[in-house]
Amino acid sequence: MANPDIVIIGSGIGGATIASGLAGGGASILMLERGEPLPATPHARDTRSIFVDGHYRPKEMWREAGGAAFNPGNYYYVGGNSKFYGAVLIRYRRQDFSAMEHFGGVSPAWPFSYDEFEPWYSKAEQLFRVRGALGEDPTEPFHSIPYPFKPVPDEASIARARAELKGLGLHPASLPLGVDIDTWLKEGKTGWDAFPNTGQGKMDAQTAPLAAALRDSNIRLETGCYVEYLEAAPDGKSIVAIHYRQNGEAKKVSPKLVILSAGAVNSAVILLRSPSPDGKGLANRSDQVGRNFMNHNSSAMLAIDPRRRNDAVYQKTLMLNDYYLSDGKGGKPLGNVQLLGKIDGNMLKANVKTMPKFALDYMAGHAVDWYLMCEDLPDPESRIMVDGKDIVMQWRRSNMQSLDGLTKVMRENFRACGYPIVLSRPFDKRTPSHQCGTVKMGDDPATSPLDPFCRSFDHRNLFVVDGSFLPNSAAVNPALSIAAQALRVADHIRKVELAA
Repeated sequence: MANPDIVIIGSGIGGATIASGLAGGGASILMLERGEPLPATPHARDTRSIFVDGHYRPKEMWREAGGAAFNPGNYYYVGGNSKFYGAVLIRYRRQDFSAMEHFGGVSPAWPFSYDEFEPWYSKAEQLFRVRGALGEDPTEPFHSIPYPFKPVPDEASIARARAELKGLGLHPASLPLGVDIDTWLKEGKTGWDAFPNTGQGKMDAQTAPLAAALRDSNIRLETGCYVEYLEAAPDGKSIVAIHYRQNGEAKKVSPKLVILSAGAVNSAVILLRSPSPDGKGLANRSDQVGRNFMNHNSSAMLAIDPRRRNDAVYQKTLMLNDYYLSDGKGGKPLGNVQLLGKIDGNMLKANVKTMPKFALDYMAGHAVDWYLMCEDLPDPESRIMVDGKDIVMQWRRSNMQSLDGLTKVMRENFRACGYPIVLSRPFDKRTPSHQCGTVKMGDDPATSPLDPFCRSFDHRNLFVVDGSFLPNSAAVNPALSIAAQALRVADHIRKVELAA
């Protein structure tokens, strides 16, 4: 078989969306995905299978710097981590594109403005059929096109929570979601947050952009393809081959363009593992590949009222950004608050193994479950490394004062809303679902591996398009920003690279 024009490594949000942006352009495109399609089985809506037994968790282990091994929540299926995501498709706020001072330091600016990026946000929202509402959130940046669908409706207990927060003078707003709620609930009466998407209810990388891309007969998806390394030309200025194994068989392909979209951890690993004269891997003249790893500082918070039962099935329809740009008193930013999908006793049992199940069921049945998220600032010493075949994560968490402040103010708010018991617990390294920053874009090749169109400064035919390009993590879910940049990069490739 002839070599394709383009190879895309990975079918997550970045890879699938860039494929959709390139569809219809006449280029032959091969997508290499290490996983397989997610099968529809009874496990998909069984909270014990998912959260206690870890049915879907990967078999691999990563290591902390220092040696302790852990099992990461990094999923390998067609569609990548998005098969399990909460389908929150929210824009960075306008201020996130400029340098912003936090308690823990300064969040850096993007190499272009929100206004330049805004049209791509709108295109991504259309592609993922986002459900949302404008005019509810004072931090919402300008939209040139309204959301394509109305928001997912609040259930009765959540409508009550929205009213309670409004009663405090706050501004709860509808979460922008890629969920067809009627279709989702027909397939099972559960939430979608952290549940695998085996049908059409959730707009993930597979069901939205990849499905659109594969309607182009020039685009082909191959599964079971584990990319081992990239091979650079003798002069080092381009990538001449991708070396991978498909179901154990060694293979090689030599496209004109390589688009690496394996996720912020694995894209960095592939580059670091690739041979180079200096031994530092490819695209790494700046020595920044693998560095600046960010993963959001976040906690789960349960607002519990033993007098009132929460009968919500899916729950996840609200956010609160009153503390996003300041602490509410004119101080530095804290972060975003949004609902988790409705928890149950099995989900709690996964984290509180010693408490009896009946007590956990009661707690879950009387709780409204929230997710508090604060910006993790880039640090060159917070990094992904490779030690032989091992992936090593040295995550140096930053800006924890913001999470402490957000936890404190939201505990006070929920108690003022009538919830006498408020519990919180931080998420840890086993949940790298918002991984970003390891191959960041910028204007200066001395400090950034990628230019503003995600092309490697070192290798003219290499692009890296996934969460790794993000120069900051902001304090919102990164999926929509990854998708918008993927569409922007696809447009650039069509107009500049393929037209040359």
